[in-house]
Amino acid sequence: MRDLLEWAGLGWDGPPGEGLVFALSGSLDLSYVRDATLMPPVYLVGRGSDLETDLPERLGASVSVLASDDPTEGWNWVRDAVDAGRPALVWADIAELPYLRVRLQMSRHDIVVIGYDDEQELVHVVDNDRDEVQLVSYAALARARSSQGFPVPTRHTYYDIDWPERLPELSSAAAQAFAQAAASMTSADGPSIVSGRDSTAVGATGLAAVDLFAADIASWPEVFPDDVLDLILHGLSAFVEKAGTGGGLFRRLLSSGAADIARMTGDTRAGDVAVAAHDCAEGWSLVASLAREAGPARDRWQQAADAAGELPRLERDLVAALNVAAADQGTPA
Repeated sequence: MRDLLEWAGLGWDGPPGEGLVFALSGSLDLSYVRDATLMPPVYLVGRGSDLETDLPERLGASVSVLASDDPTEGWNWVRDAVDAGRPALVWADIAELPYLRVRLQMSRHDIVVIGYDDEQELVHVVDNDRDEVQLVSYAALARARSSQGFPVPTRHTYYDIDWPERLPELSSAAAQAFAQAAASMTSADGPSIVSGRDSTAVGATGLAAVDLFAADIASWPEVFPDDVLDLILHGLSAFVEKAGTGGGLFRRLLSSGAADIARMTGDTRAGDVAVAAHDCAEGWSLVASLAREAGPARDRWQQAADAAGELPRLERDLVAALNVAAADQGTPA
């Protein structure tokens, strides 16, 4: 999304950084699931599902989300965009992207197609996980874009974004984003993603997910054997620090972006969001680092579980800071 904004020639004080882009999306959230039918059986994500539409629409763009089970139709959307000189934002299952070299399925991974070669049947792909443009075969991209994997089928999903000529005032966009983030964390409306095949599965979103995670982690050794517990602990670290989060389960990105907003608008309330988000990021990163340390799985679990007890307080402090900043943004303190 940051690259797309720079491609469109948009920004306030030069091209925006990734932190500012995430902060303005308003897509801070939390989902936690423990479901034995998933692999790994614990799933954790720190952003909302609509970042790809929320950000451009907040910045004055129009967005059409196109999906199809017809691979020809799905490819034509991408081809037409590239032929018109526009990068194409699409979903792709990470398990089918050869340059990532992973076995874990995750279908809602964003990539940008910027070119194609019919003779070699190669697509030019930009991915946040790689610094260089990647070459992906037509066949591999087709599989990635037609995946039936977790959490939803990719269905050749394509985001057709028409960017505006200029961006709205930063302070007003930030206020809306902070309000959305706070609301998402406090008005959770469902049990998150559960398969329905595990009668013991638990899940929640928002602050309820923070509370559930901090309580549920204590039960992991009773629910899972040691080898699975070891897998979950390493997976927990990946969910927090990798998986496109920017570190600290997206909280570090929010901290960076809120600090940019404070600097450019002069509003110290945004600075308070930056501090609270940084503290949250550090809390999640501590849990992740303890989970991946060397040693027996049960010892690592105990340390991570103890550290997780601080997360509900940290997350509530962040939501409080977001609410204050949403109310006061635009009026320098």
